[in-house]
Amino acid sequence: MIRLFVVLVMAFAATHVQAVSFRVSDIRLEGLQRVSASPVFAAMPVRVGDTVDDEDVRGIIRSLFATGFFANVQIARDDGVLIIILQERPAIKSIEIDGNKAIKTEQLTEIMTDNGLAEGEILQRQVLQGIARELERQYIAQARYGATVDVEVNELPNSLVSIDIQVDEGSAAKIRHINFIGNELYSDEELLDLFELRSTKWYKFFSSADKYAKEKLTGDIENLESFYLDRGYLDFKVVSSQISISPDKKGVFITLNLSEGSKYTVKDVDLAGDPIIAENTVRRLFLLREGDTFSQARMTGTSEYITTLLGNAGYTNASVEGIPKKDEAEKTVDITFFVDPGKRVYVRRIEFSGNTKTADDVLRREMRQLEGSSASNARIENSKVRLERIGYFKEVTVETEDVPGHSDLVDVKYKVEEQPSGSVQGSVGYSEAFDVTLGASVRENNWLGTGKQVEFSINHNRFQDVYSFSYNDPYFTPDGVSRGFSVFYRSSDFTSANFGSSFSSDSAGATVNFGYPISEISFLRFGLGLTTQELKIGPGVASQIRQSPFFIDGVDLAYITQSDFEANSTAFNNLRTTPEFVLDTNAVTQSVLPPAEEPGFIDKFGNQFNSAIATLTWRRNTLNRGILATRGNSQTINFEATIPGSDLEYFKLTYDAQLFVPLSKQFTLRFRTKLGYGDGYGKQDELPFFENFRTGGIGSVRGFEPFTLGPLDRPAEQYLTSFAGAQDLNGDGINDELLGPVYVLCEDPGAAGQFANCTPGQLTVVQSQVSNRRIRSAGGDSIIEFSTELLLPIPFAEDTRSMQLVAFFDAGNVFTSNCREEQINCFDFDPSELRTSYGLGFKWLSGFGPMTFSLAKPLQEREFDDTKRFQFSFGAGF
Repeated sequence: MIRLFVVLVMAFAATHVQAVSFRVSDIRLEGLQRVSASPVFAAMPVRVGDTVDDEDVRGIIRSLFATGFFANVQIARDDGVLIIILQERPAIKSIEIDGNKAIKTEQLTEIMTDNGLAEGEILQRQVLQGIARELERQYIAQARYGATVDVEVNELPNSLVSIDIQVDEGSAAKIRHINFIGNELYSDEELLDLFELRSTKWYKFFSSADKYAKEKLTGDIENLESFYLDRGYLDFKVVSSQISISPDKKGVFITLNLSEGSKYTVKDVDLAGDPIIAENTVRRLFLLREGDTFSQARMTGTSEYITTLLGNAGYTNASVEGIPKKDEAEKTVDITFFVDPGKRVYVRRIEFSGNTKTADDVLRREMRQLEGSSASNARIENSKVRLERIGYFKEVTVETEDVPGHSDLVDVKYKVEEQPSGSVQGSVGYSEAFDVTLGASVRENNWLGTGKQVEFSINHNRFQDVYSFSYNDPYFTPDGVSRGFSVFYRSSDFTSANFGSSFSSDSAGATVNFGYPISEISFLRFGLGLTTQELKIGPGVASQIRQSPFFIDGVDLAYITQSDFEANSTAFNNLRTTPEFVLDTNAVTQSVLPPAEEPGFIDKFGNQFNSAIATLTWRRNTLNRGILATRGNSQTINFEATIPGSDLEYFKLTYDAQLFVPLSKQFTLRFRTKLGYGDGYGKQDELPFFENFRTGGIGSVRGFEPFTLGPLDRPAEQYLTSFAGAQDLNGDGINDELLGPVYVLCEDPGAAGQFANCTPGQLTVVQSQVSNRRIRSAGGDSIIEFSTELLLPIPFAEDTRSMQLVAFFDAGNVFTSNCREEQINCFDFDPSELRTSYGLGFKWLSGFGPMTFSLAKPLQEREFDDTKRFQFSFGAGF
């Protein structure tokens, strides 16, 4: 049988030769190894049954080459059978990329895979070369003009190849100079301040602003145009921009040719279209008036204000465009705001997603946009802010979606990201005085996803146990009235301590409170509680608590005379070797004690109290978040007073406020203050010492030990021993060892030594083994705190919503209007006595709960100040 081959050269035979045509009865493929038959048949323009001539053969060859799978194609005919003989291109065994840093290997691999270049695929050289050229263009876009990309294809056995891509990125060219031509109204320095790009400065070695990028230059030119348009120069334009590369390809020179034009003033402002809302109401939103210098920003702002107004009225698809019409001869401009309100839009459904823990009804009760009502951009956004403010979510986003087939209906969809709303806080400590100290608290602001707040805490150490439980339902009624209650029990016993404790007590109480919303951002809360408390004094009780000097109940005290003490001074120093030494003693009475100082709190009011306490709180809150806010402000005024007739009669008034002031996208100022004052009334002339204000530490004045600022108390003088001299106390005939102070009655104040300045007829202590008492913080009846924080960007952190880095300045102190003579650091309000500090702080809402760190330096350290430069607190979230 004769076999006729039709090769490629025959397809271009002379046109006078008559074309050979035949009917295809079958198609046979030869030479396929990796490529399946399907793409071959799909690419061929000929099917079985077609009549084929020379033109069809050329078409078959072109189509098969176009697939990129084949290096050679031959066509033959055996009677009616069309034979396609194919030589496949080699397959890729491996791809190696080396030398790239600025563009990651993963990115390059993904690009090549998307274009059919991957291990196991057929090699397409034109695609490979195209990717190499595109890679070079990418490096040029990054100002790496010296970058080169070399591609080497290595042939391997079995029709395989390996691809080696060698990248030489070079170094990024830096901007040597930015030059403006044609600017007469504004200097180069003023215009350069608008640019993100900057020329190279030796001291900005961490900045990337000197690296040229086409996208950055485009943005800078847009800023430049906006700058001139906002100042009335409607004809301003950048005529040309020229980018020059230094011969070594390491420097970039940018030249911008400017045409500033003339300044235009506003001649007339008009309203067109269908504003829907009363025209005089819309005109009040105009930011431009007749005679004003034209401003693109104010014209755009006016359009946005009108759009917002219409959106709040239900026309969420409204379009408002400001159209300027120039008069080049008079250099004036007429502005027309064209309003197209569109249809009024209604909300079909409100949907929530992402709330894996919080129930839908907890989110829905914060909604101010209701289903079935007209859509309002303000109510939709306000609902979003309320969700952010409750503190359960790290982020809240909202979007509206058109309902298919209904141009006047939308669905509002809120997407939330849950964050830890509770914490388990624990502390473990050790000191010689307290031994091991343990504390734990469990707080959940979103109990079981219901939005209710529950807290239980236990604290225990050698001297104190505290148990407390609180519960609050922020939506006790559907309209937002809250109800809560709390109970506590505290037992403390410092009477056996030897380190100079102030006081100890046992107390218990319960409180119920109700909150009433006044508006969207403010509420009132009223509470009523009952407390019972019993105070006990210890060996180091402060003088403001108990009069100094005083007797200890149930102890018989004794003293000796000065003459006996002086006559037996040698025996006093050798008690252990003088077993027969005995002195006469006398009972201590009030008449031989030094004159008493001012009575202490217990002396005046007793040590057992039952009181009813009422509280009234007003709060206004526009913060954008419940935790780690960055925008808005909050104010809280709290008044607390006991009900007349209670054992204690006093009041306290406090004011807390904070304000966030944005400086830029990256920097925000936070101002915080706390002011407080308290006093007694009725039968009580002072604030109870255990209700005093205290400050110092994290949350107040950082850099000082917690709660140590303000007045300090010295311990009261007291008589603790039941003997004054060496006595045979147990009747065994042996003098007992001297254990306590020796109280001696002064007889001759002119004597030398320790009796030189004594008072005749009064006791003095001449020998003591009692340790020095520690001076302790007493607190005060007024407090002043101020703090300024600069919220800083956090380097290398991708998600900063749950953390804040701040530079701070703190100031504050505690003052009192009832200073006692024996108190230290005690003064009425005096600005010069404010303690100040500065430093850095870091707050992180971590997976382990809220964590706070501060590193502070006090600006002045007074004699009795307790400073602590590094402080932290932490808890475990769940």
